Amino acid sequence: METVELARLQFALTAGAHFLFVALTLGLATLVAVIQTWATVTRSPVHLRMTRFWGQLYVINYAMGIVTGLVMEFQLGMSWSGLTDFAGSVFGSAMALETLVAFFIESTFLGLWIFGWGRLNRWAHLALIWVVTLTAYASAFWVLVANGFLQNPVGHELVDGALRLTDLGAMVANPAARVAFYHVLGGAMVTAGFVMAGVSAYHLRRRTAEQDLFRKSLRVGLGVALPATLFTAAFGGIGFETLQPAKVAAWVGDAESLARAQAEMVATHGPGDYLPSVAWVQGGAITMLATFAIMFLVSGLSFLLMLIRPAVRSLRPWHWLLTAMIPLPFVAMLGGWVFREMGRQPWTVYGLLTTAEAMSPVTGAQMRFSLAAFVTVFAVLVTVNYWLLARAARRGPEAVALGERPAETPSPVLTF
Repeated sequence: METVELARLQFALTAGAHFLFVALTLGLATLVAVIQTWATVTRSPVHLRMTRFWGQLYVINYAMGIVTGLVMEFQLGMSWSGLTDFAGSVFGSAMALETLVAFFIESTFLGLWIFGWGRLNRWAHLALIWVVTLTAYASAFWVLVANGFLQNPVGHELVDGALRLTDLGAMVANPAARVAFYHVLGGAMVTAGFVMAGVSAYHLRRRTAEQDLFRKSLRVGLGVALPATLFTAAFGGIGFETLQPAKVAAWVGDAESLARAQAEMVATHGPGDYLPSVAWVQGGAITMLATFAIMFLVSGLSFLLMLIRPAVRSLRPWHWLLTAMIPLPFVAMLGGWVFREMGRQPWTVYGLLTTAEAMSPVTGAQMRFSLAAFVTVFAVLVTVNYWLLARAARRGPEAVALGERPAETPSPVLTF
């Protein structure tokens, strides 16, 4: 396998794995903030326990997502120095803002939220989780601004063989970024909704303690999953209008459209193969659309069932189905990501920098070692993350440490 293909495989595996953490983090942060808002306004004890339970799952996923994000960043310098040399002044500006938001603002306020239980005024504590949620959105936005530039480069000029940013407004308003941002946010809410509904159904089926908590959580998850699925599909449809001609041709599979797209690229950039892999583009799109259809059907039927109180309590086959649905939104997110990224090939910056040109000057042996190391590290991180999430979800609210007040110890008595 060529060095470029090894580097692409490494980035695909690590970025795809990190993307799964991001999807759940964005969605769970929003749901935790909404539940805590209700708990704060109504002083509802059950909603406060819901906040702590789902908040602990969010914190676990966030922490592991930060670690995978840090590991993934090493690749830009190690494997893709050609990209940073050519477009670092443009692409890097959005990534720098994302780092500022995620690692300074979001992480700081999340730490205050974690350690502020019982120490801060309840309204101040509520404000913290909303700051965390909004900065998570801002972080995702700047990542998609950077990705949107790679998909549809705007707001730049070429100076001495490298790109320079000339119009930040055009880069921020890039349709390839804005539409994708709303699409990803919708997908994150779908993911969190199905995870919340699936975990709740698991506990309802097993008749564990806190049945009222999980009945309410089930309704929250399903109440979010259905509209979020429709929202995601709407912006996915709008996103088809921003696709590159070669990607559209590969998705349609029309030989005439593929030939025309290739001819246009050859006329502009000279001889070469400028068509993406039809199999990968169509495979990613079909996976995304098929899983969407299943999620829409299940969330629609479940939305009706949850209005029937006895069904929520005791319809065990439905509980099994919802628990089995937990992995599906992650599959859909990966399918959409493959469709978006594979359709851009063979370009890293569409129409300006090929993937081969973006590569660092590394040997095949170095790339094989790097691939093995990154895959091993990410396999461990992903395994540990989902083991921790599964354990915390299975143990239920009684084992939650988030927000737990330490037991008071009596003052020592001095005797003489």
